[in-house]
Amino acid sequence: MVIRYLEILEAVAETGSFTSAAKKLYITQSAVSHAVAELEKQTGTALFERFPKGVSLTCCGLSLLEESRSILTACRNLDRRIKHLEENTPVNIVSSITIASFLLPEILRGLHTSFPEIQLSVRVASANAAIDSLQRGNADIAFWEGAAPKGNFDTILLGSYQLVAACAPDFDLSEEVITPDRLCGYPLLLREPGSAIRDTLDNTLALANLKAEPVWESVNSLALIKAAEAGLGITVLPEKLLADSLLLKKLRVIELHKMKMENQMLALSHKDRYITKPFQVLIELLKNQFEFF
Repeated sequence: MVIRYLEILEAVAETGSFTSAAKKLYITQSAVSHAVAELEKQTGTALFERFPKGVSLTCCGLSLLEESRSILTACRNLDRRIKHLEENTPVNIVSSITIASFLLPEILRGLHTSFPEIQLSVRVASANAAIDSLQRGNADIAFWEGAAPKGNFDTILLGSYQLVAACAPDFDLSEEVITPDRLCGYPLLLREPGSAIRDTLDNTLALANLKAEPVWESVNSLALIKAAEAGLGITVLPEKLLADSLLLKKLRVIELHKMKMENQMLALSHKDRYITKPFQVLIELLKNQFEFF
C-alpha cells in the first residue's frame, strides 16, 4: 500500500470531494481518482459514497482512515525530523578511565554549554579497550593515554600528565630516593595490565629488566588511593588524581631515581569514518580548546 494513497484518502474525506482534495494536495483530480480506485481495488470494497455534490466515507472507508491515522502521523513526524537526522545522531565516545576521571567531564560540560541539544553516548574502558572499540567502529572518538597508536587515525593532543609514586606519610621507607629495583621490593598498589598507567610503569621497569608484582591490582584508581592512605603500600598514579590526598597530607610523593613517567592524552578518530555535524562540533571544540599544546 502506498502512503501517498492514504494521504489522498484522508484529504478526500476532509474536503468531501475529489476536486477539493486535488487542490489541497496540489495534484490533478485524475491522480486523486486513480489513488482512490487503487485503494478500493486493494480493499475489495467501496470506500466512498458518491453523490452529485460530493463524496462521503463508507463504513469501510472510515475504518481504513482510522487505521491509517497513526501511520500518517508517524510519517509526518519523520518527515519533520529527517532534515535534522544528522543533528540528532548521538556522538559515541569511548574514554580511558583516567581521562574520564579528570579531563572529559570539563570537555563535555563546555560542549553542552555551547550546544545544549547535542546528544552524547559515553563509555569508559581501559585504554586498550578504548582503542579496540574505535578500531571496530563502535565509537566515533576515543580518548586515549600514552603514545599515539599506529593506525589510520586523526590525532588531537590534549596535554599530558606525570605519574608519581605515593604512600602514606607514616609508611616505612628505608631511603628518601627510591630506585626502580627497590620500588619493586615494596608492596605495590597498581592499576590493571592494559591500562595506560600500568603500561607506562611496566615499560619503565622493563628498561631495567624489572617487573612489578603488585599486592593490589584494580581498575579503580580511588580504591588504590584509599589503600595507599591506609598505609598498605605504594601506588603509582597520575599526580592530578592524587592532588586532594596530597593537599590533605593523607599521602606524600616518593622521589624515584631515574624514573620519569609521563603519558600524553590524545583524542583519536578514524580517518575513514563519516563525520556527522555533532561530531564535527566536538572536533572543532577540542581543536580550539587544546590547540596550544
